[in-house]
Amino acid sequence: MRVPFLSMFMTSPFDGLQEHAEKVKECAWVFQHAIECHMVHNCKSFEGLRSEVKRMENEADAVKRRIRGHIPVGSFMAVPKFQLFRYLREQDSVLDALEDAMDWISYREEPGIPEQFQKEFFLLIDSVIDPVEELSRMVAEARKYFKNYSDKQRKVVKEIIRNIRRQEHEADRAEDIVKKKIFTVETDAVTVFHLVRLAEILGHIADHAENAGDMMRAMIAR
Repeated sequence: MRVPFLSMFMTSPFDGLQEHAEKVKECAWVFQHAIECHMVHNCKSFEGLRSEVKRMENEADAVKRRIRGHIPVGSFMAVPKFQLFRYLREQDSVLDALEDAMDWISYREEPGIPEQFQKEFFLLIDSVIDPVEELSRMVAEARKYFKNYSDKQRKVVKEIIRNIRRQEHEADRAEDIVKKKIFTVETDAVTVFHLVRLAEILGHIADHAENAGDMMRAMIAR
């Protein structure tokens, strides 16, 4: 009976959350390189980078399944299991949005992203990647909080969450700028639809990062 009893106290799902968050960040970096490459005509490495994103997304999925499948029944956890899984779902949805954007881009080889919209798309990409990069830092600081429950550490986590929210609002503004410019420049209807939808998918990346921050806020609430 000794080992099962001890296992109720020794489970640490936040180790898995940290590993998953790092995968998300690494995947976002590859994604950023891929989409910026795609903006440049005659890009030769887009499909290879797209495959790398898919590979990393599969690796993150394996981590996600391990987290979900290796929490013993009856374990004493710092947060309710449903909150942990809802957080994980939002963090994983960031990866889904990254992959969706790559797939959507691949549907049209030319003209890709027309030159007159590239500046706005560069700014949008930067703005959606920023909150994603904060996720791993947020999880790392939350792990520290759940070890000592100090007010100081809790404030650190809350400040990261507030920063993610600010960054998501910046991404919303960048998305609006892109879409407004698309509708004011005369071009064919298919290109308009493709670019507007791409801007929306990119915006979802930041949306899910903010949702993950909101779930973390719920987990550290007193």
